[in-house]
Amino acid sequence: MHQKPIGDRHFTTIAMAPGTAKSTLDVGNQIILAHKTDSGEMTDDPHTSTAQGPTPTGDVMPSISPNQKSTTVISVLLVDDHALMREGLRQLLELEEDIHVIGEAVDGFDALYKIRKLQPDVVLMDIRMPMVDGIAVTRQVTHEFPGIAVIMLTMSGDQQQMLQAMKNGAKGYLLKSASSQEVMQAIRVVHEGGMLIEPELTSAIVHEIRRLSGSAPANQLNSVLSEKDIEILRYVAAGMSNKEIAEKLAYSEKTVKNYLSLIFQKLGIRDRTQAAIFALRHGLLPDDISSA
Repeated sequence: MHQKPIGDRHFTTIAMAPGTAKSTLDVGNQIILAHKTDSGEMTDDPHTSTAQGPTPTGDVMPSISPNQKSTTVISVLLVDDHALMREGLRQLLELEEDIHVIGEAVDGFDALYKIRKLQPDVVLMDIRMPMVDGIAVTRQVTHEFPGIAVIMLTMSGDQQQMLQAMKNGAKGYLLKSASSQEVMQAIRVVHEGGMLIEPELTSAIVHEIRRLSGSAPANQLNSVLSEKDIEILRYVAAGMSNKEIAEKLAYSEKTVKNYLSLIFQKLGIRDRTQAAIFALRHGLLPDDISSA
């Protein structure tokens, strides 16, 4: 977990990563299916599709030549039931060279449909929306597309709601009062595999971590993990990338990836995100957070 300055404020960042996919929307104990279609051809990979048909809200599938080199441009989907909010965000984001808005969604069902079709890098998601709220959509997106980062953008500063959003897979939580600079930086942070939370809400995360970390006996961890495994897990919990961990330990990135693969196998987890959660829950906190 790192403190990242943005403007005159400091945001908390934590590392995250990708996994597998499914196809229904879970709301409570119900399974809800999105039954939307359009005249454009549906494909599994929008980046290799030749379809150019418009979506229900007028979005057009991007066409990329097979010979075109990939860029660092971050594709973003805007999800909000207020047109004025979407239009304002689009105008701000389109000023950035490394950010491209590929579509908009007006409710939870529309959001899930667009995410499955366009597969954006980042989703800016409102929490309160008609029919299905943003947290339910985020939970389903995290299950289907772990590599897609969801940032909750909301009017609510409620700490419990923020915790619920993060527990359901959100990788960022910003208030709608955030500056344009903060929104841009949040998009870049989560796209790089981190998490970003409003400074005012960081204390709730720390308290929750401490509450969850009180019950893990050290000898139980030591019987499963080596000292080096535990050290690497601490760095994961601190929000460090594989490259940063490699530099810290004077290892190659490949060696760090091999260590993480073995750690995943030992703990029965599938990705870096679960490793970070495991580390935080078991009290493997970096010194800068433990002493906070």
